[in-house]
Amino acid sequence: MTDRIVLAYSGGLDTSVAIGWIAEATGAEVIAVAVDVGQGGEDLETVRQRALDCGAVEAYVADARDEFAEQYCMPTLKANGLYMDAYPLVSAISRPVIVRHLVAAARQFGASTVAHGCTGKGNDQVRFEVGIQTLGPDLKCIAPVRDLALTRDKAIEYAERNELPIVTTKKNPFSIDQNVWGRAVETGFLEDIWNGPTKDVYEYTDDPAFPPAPDVVTVTFEQGIPTALDGRSLSALQIIEEMNRRAGAQGIGRVDIVEDRLVGIKSREIYEAPGAMALMTAHRELENITLEREQARFKKSVDQRWTEIVYDGQWFSPLKKNLDVFIDESQKYVSGDIRMEMHGGRATVQGRRSETGLYDFNLATYDEGDAFDQSSARGFIDIFGLSSKVATERDLRVAGGSSVDSLEDVARLSNKNSAGNAGNTGA
Repeated sequence: MTDRIVLAYSGGLDTSVAIGWIAEATGAEVIAVAVDVGQGGEDLETVRQRALDCGAVEAYVADARDEFAEQYCMPTLKANGLYMDAYPLVSAISRPVIVRHLVAAARQFGASTVAHGCTGKGNDQVRFEVGIQTLGPDLKCIAPVRDLALTRDKAIEYAERNELPIVTTKKNPFSIDQNVWGRAVETGFLEDIWNGPTKDVYEYTDDPAFPPAPDVVTVTFEQGIPTALDGRSLSALQIIEEMNRRAGAQGIGRVDIVEDRLVGIKSREIYEAPGAMALMTAHRELENITLEREQARFKKSVDQRWTEIVYDGQWFSPLKKNLDVFIDESQKYVSGDIRMEMHGGRATVQGRRSETGLYDFNLATYDEGDAFDQSSARGFIDIFGLSSKVATERDLRVAGGSSVDSLEDVARLSNKNSAGNAGNTGA
């Protein structure tokens, strides 16, 4: 029986050529798998037919937009997932859903190997192959660009020689990956990190320097998940798509970062994620009024570790699953409304309300109705500072004060002030 290989198929030049390239290099039959995660472009039937025309023996296509939004984008939002405090994991979270469909197709069509179009320098090769190994430990992985020496020039020559139904124009100066959560752009003149991005880099966002009138939006959350915009109940996918349009029109969500890649190199990346960044602003603000102080402080460290794990391609790892449990539990009371003004590249929170919040007006106010017992403060301060006080007394007892930096600083400041006051008195 002829071996079969499942190929992650985009419909573009490189993966179209890879169908025949893999077949000639390995003697295996190729099954093309295309997964729609909101990247736009051609419809799935067009992509499916092209794969067959390029030599695939089977073509599996999946509309995974709702699955991606609900099961991958929403957990990222709950975790405030920003790698290096900037990158909202646009590509990192799309790879696991694609992997699920690749492994499912391998089982369905009896394939022993899964192929992807990644290079040997990027993060995605790790994300694909670690995910495939985790969900299908018996499956092998190959990468035509990395393992079978498929270069861009060779791809163009192969497509023209074999008259494949794919455009073979010269390469766009940028390498682009996009989905409903955002858009990633790299390579070309952007590799010189002194160069600023030009307007043709952007597609999801308009120039924030020339914004339309301010757009005020109210986002409703239920247990950390946005469920409505301006009082209209919408699906997760619909909310992301609408926020992409509205926040994108205001130039929100542009990110320019020199990023620490998993493979050990630094890479300059441009991201556009208008909906993701605006929703994350709203979510963080709602957490500010619904999470208990120590819970909120600890969650920040959990969010960071969760983000690093997902960036590193460990979506299906045991630790990621453990952290998911904590994050989900932390969202139990993260419900309410956040009102934001979106304008000129910024989403600014203007209003907050929550029936499960911890903000108590009577405790916070300085006016009539203040319910805070200020007489408790003195005893609290005595106890709160007791350990530092005891440590200072120990320093004085052991070193006689000569090596206590803080006391010497106080003495110098006191002497300086005394001299200044004496001068003023004399004048």
